[in-house]
Amino acid sequence: MDEPRWLTDTERAAWVRFAAVLELLPGALGAQLSADEGLTHFEYFTLAMLSEAPHRTLRMTALANRTNSTLPRLSHVVSRLENEGFVARTACPDDRRAKNATLTEAGWAKVQQAAPAHVENVRSLVFDTLTPAQVESLEGVCRALLLRLDPEGRMVASGE
Repeated sequence: MDEPRWLTDTERAAWVRFAAVLELLPGALGAQLSADEGLTHFEYFTLAMLSEAPHRTLRMTALANRTNSTLPRLSHVVSRLENEGFVARTACPDDRRAKNATLTEAGWAKVQQAAPAHVENVRSLVFDTLTPAQVESLEGVCRALLLRLDPEGRMVASGE
């Protein structure tokens, strides 16, 4: 049996810090959205992905890919967003077995209302602490990780 490829001290320090960011950042982003808009970060992200789609509509499977979600999780969130009047689900005209999610006018208004404070929070928590060179490095690191984690390029972020 081969010896495990243990992390070097530098790799371990990087990993521990990266894991901490993975744990802390979603909560910090979600706290602002919850307090200001009554949305979770994932709900906002779902609305935002729909807002960027042609005709503000995506097939549920495509929306799941764009939000890096499973269909059951996305379906639950879309149900809540439907109840709030932000999203409407309809049969897909190309495939009657599939469903489309469409951002309603109320959903579009919600995204427009939520976006400025959310972007300011992202800027404050992430980008204001980094130099331009660090931002470029972060983009490169994320691109490399996504090539491994999403080799088919299903997520929008993987193809950008």
